[in-house]
Amino acid sequence: MIERIRILLIDDHMLFRESLVRLLETQADFEVADRCATVAEGRQALLESAVDVVLLDYDLGDEIGTDLLAALGFSGSDTKVIMVTAGMGPAATLNAVNSGVTGIVLKHSDPRLLIEAIRKVAAGDTWWDPGILRTVLSGQGAQDASRGRGRPLTDRQRQVLRCILDGLTNKEIAARMQASETAVKATIQELFHKAGVRTRSQLVRVAIERYSLEWLKEIGSKARE
Repeated sequence: MIERIRILLIDDHMLFRESLVRLLETQADFEVADRCATVAEGRQALLESAVDVVLLDYDLGDEIGTDLLAALGFSGSDTKVIMVTAGMGPAATLNAVNSGVTGIVLKHSDPRLLIEAIRKVAAGDTWWDPGILRTVLSGQGAQDASRGRGRPLTDRQRQVLRCILDGLTNKEIAARMQASETAVKATIQELFHKAGVRTRSQLVRVAIERYSLEWLKEIGSKARE
């Protein structure tokens, strides 16, 4: 019997919400536990039943999705949250990551990417749309330039962080870099130590919040070469 991923969908646009429900129901390993339009409805749904992944719109009309995360304390929760959004600015992205979001998917993305993101996030990985990285970099001038200094990344650490931001597993990172999984794990531990964190989601948050002027700028420059 297939172990299903229970999903809660929170979006205030009915047509998009119902279209997404139909998409999710085509996957044998997905189960739509509930669908909601407001923060209050989402909070009640989460209190009434356990779900594995929440697909949460950032802009809920007069509310923002992170209001729900702050109210329920999602940071470190077993329930994973993917923000499904038309777009977010640098400050909103940082707010979402700090509130416990472990994935961000843009609404105009290929539906197959959302399906892949759900499976990866449910398995404990992260998923960040490439456009989100560019969004954060576009707002880097507003940050304190001194915050990212003194902890430069090696080429290998930069490559591994890029792969983590792309949502790759350790096995997939090893294949992309033509390295062993042991070497990848060792590099990830180096990144954890450098950032002062213990998990991938914490690493992404710290990389975006504290070191974007250095770490992510290096990654963005490397990706354009």
